[in-house]
Amino acid sequence: MMKKKYIIGTVAIVAMMQILVSCKKDFLELTPKGTALEDNFYKNETEVMQGIIAVYDVTQWGTTGGFTMKMPLLTAASDDSWAGGSNASDQPSWVAFDNFNMDSRIGPQGGLWSKNFSGINRANLILSKIEKATALSAGFKTRVTAEAKFLRAYFYFDLVRLFGRVPLITTLLPTEDLYKQVQSTPAQVYAQIEKDLRDAFPGLPTTIASGEKGRVSMGAAKAQLAKVLLYQNDNTKLAEAASLFEDINRVGNPYGYSLLTNYAEIFNPANKFNSESIYEIPHSNNAAWSDWGYINGGEGNVGTQFIGMDSYNGDTFSSGWGFCPVTLDLVNVMKNDPRFAATIIDGTALKAAGATYNARYQNTDYFIKKYAPLKAFRSASGVAEQNWPINEIEIRLADTYLMQAEALIKGGGSAARAKELLDAVRARVGLASIPATLDNIYAERRLELATEGHRFFDLVRTGRAVAVLGAVGFKAGKSEYIPIPQTEIDVTKGNIKQNPGYN
Repeated sequence: MMKKKYIIGTVAIVAMMQILVSCKKDFLELTPKGTALEDNFYKNETEVMQGIIAVYDVTQWGTTGGFTMKMPLLTAASDDSWAGGSNASDQPSWVAFDNFNMDSRIGPQGGLWSKNFSGINRANLILSKIEKATALSAGFKTRVTAEAKFLRAYFYFDLVRLFGRVPLITTLLPTEDLYKQVQSTPAQVYAQIEKDLRDAFPGLPTTIASGEKGRVSMGAAKAQLAKVLLYQNDNTKLAEAASLFEDINRVGNPYGYSLLTNYAEIFNPANKFNSESIYEIPHSNNAAWSDWGYINGGEGNVGTQFIGMDSYNGDTFSSGWGFCPVTLDLVNVMKNDPRFAATIIDGTALKAAGATYNARYQNTDYFIKKYAPLKAFRSASGVAEQNWPINEIEIRLADTYLMQAEALIKGGGSAARAKELLDAVRARVGLASIPATLDNIYAERRLELATEGHRFFDLVRTGRAVAVLGAVGFKAGKSEYIPIPQTEIDVTKGNIKQNPGYN
């Protein structure tokens, strides 16, 4: 079994409506507030700032309703890795997602639902408080309003991709309405996401000051909107998506984005918020945590602990728990690619050099490198496993290059520009030019973005999931979405309906 306690339980809609609790960030500490104080809080800029940081805090969470760290979990659901762990019963929700054998009670849905609706509720709360606050400067009010709307859109984008039909909640709900929520269609949810992101543009800064890294910029909002437009598979939206991507991707863009020369440096924990990073979720060990009962209270990246080699003894790396062993399929695809060494750890080569580790469930002797636990960054305070200061890069420039190339080819835009973008990604690692076909763009996305959590959604949105994942259980008309948590169906007395194919 894993060397930790299990964290269980889900947070239903009624629970996610609770008042904000304590959290911490590098640039601000948010102190606990009880419900008796809430009406008197959020009156000035310091207090409102604490509120917006509490919304950002949810993006770090990975242990709501179980261990549901998005990046490794989505990697396990794709053909980039297996679930792994000590055995098939170690984290059954991961194994169920890995082989698409989920039902209404088994799977990662409880944590993913709870996390995102908690973030939405916090965004709705701070937006309501901003409207009533009278001691805010115009510039401050505009920026935090934009940030709250970006974050609400961010959480809803995860929800609509994971669940499809979800309740669309944009205000604080009175108690009597908590159990009356019904689902909106994906089109309605996407429309709200687009609106929030468009509303956010003018209020966000072009660049982020050094002491505020982790806050969103206008470039991040444009990249997110362009990605949202692309993911809807609506050809009428592709021209706008390509235009938004072009504003981000063009040489001399106002946001300071540029491809790094050294591919491996993108993922160096000492090189956080580099010029290739567009939206990055920060993690640190500054507020070292040591309570397995509520890891969301800390700032560390527990996903890093999951993917490390179990009981590893050797150079460079620290010990982990053996989740997400890389598939031999990905190894074979990447074995001659220049990005292999920065993407995948070759365990057999390490053992040949004298290292040791335990082979765990579904072991392939290949492991994720990009976010692996490194000895140099192991926390010396708190419980080290909970406090990895390894950031998650949600959107980076090579990703937007390839998404723009895809949008241009699909939408009948400039094939020459699409080829420039594809070639730039390849040239960075010394690869030759190739035609800018959709198949080549998709293949490049797998190589460039391997193990970063994009592959599963890429397969679903491009209609390739059955062909790639069908052999391990993916079923058309069902597996595109995960099941709605049974707790949500029960607490709303059936107002919320289960997704097709699940019981």
